[in-house]
Amino acid sequence: MPISQLALALTVPLLWGLGFVFAKAGLSEFPPLLLMGMRFTLTAMLLLPFVKIPRGHLLWIAALAFVGSTIQYGLTFTGLRDMDASLAIIVVQLEVPFAVIMGALIFREHVGWQKIVGILLAFGGVALIAGMPETQTEVWPALLVVGGALTWAIGQIMVKQLNNAVDGFTLIAWVGLFAGPQMLLASLLFEQGQWQALQSATWIGWSTVIYLAVMMTALGYSIWFHVLNHNPVTQVMPVLLLLPVVGVVGSIFILGEEPGQWTLVGGFVVIVGVALIIFSRERRGES
Repeated sequence: MPISQLALALTVPLLWGLGFVFAKAGLSEFPPLLLMGMRFTLTAMLLLPFVKIPRGHLLWIAALAFVGSTIQYGLTFTGLRDMDASLAIIVVQLEVPFAVIMGALIFREHVGWQKIVGILLAFGGVALIAGMPETQTEVWPALLVVGGALTWAIGQIMVKQLNNAVDGFTLIAWVGLFAGPQMLLASLLFEQGQWQALQSATWIGWSTVIYLAVMMTALGYSIWFHVLNHNPVTQVMPVLLLLPVVGVVGSIFILGEEPGQWTLVGGFVVIVGVALIIFSRERRGES
């Protein structure tokens, strides 16, 4: 991979990892669904002028937005609200083993021994963290994040069923258009205090909305899809291993969190498991 492409790729875990940290700060001012609703609405407003209407796929994209964004981010960020960002960014790495499992179940994709070991390590690392006394009060929020990771994997299956009929940039824009109103409606139905939150929000809350919409979603995913389109997937995917590292370091220095020893040990085990999955080699002749 050229140095310029590598530099671009490395910005993605930085943008996404810090996004979790800033979202944690924003959740102290906005309810989770309201925050995500504003995020995706703003993203759609920024991107829609530059993309075409994906005719023939709008209904599927609306369903994808509901599963892969509204439900997924609703679960993940509701969990994040009530737990440390350093722990949430570790638990959310279960997206990778969940995606492998879903691919095997639905598309009959091959899962070799290395991926199996990686899956067991990833889940084992999270179980290790959950079993420690220091995280007992965060078990329920962690389960919400696990549910979000599982829903993300289902969303990726839905994306794959589009068969590349819609490019990534267009997909982000239109998912945002559908997910934004869905989340705002869900906030109206399931959350309280939205108007008070909007009135009392500080520059931290509004900066979080802008960061999540512009930097994490619009810019982050645009860079990600650009790099994926110009480089082998096997060279690009490993940079995502930096995402939990950025998230944990950011939570320590920006939020002042102090993750316990076993949280860090469990997080290391999770990262090793995800690394085994990402670096696994498929059997020759199989996709």
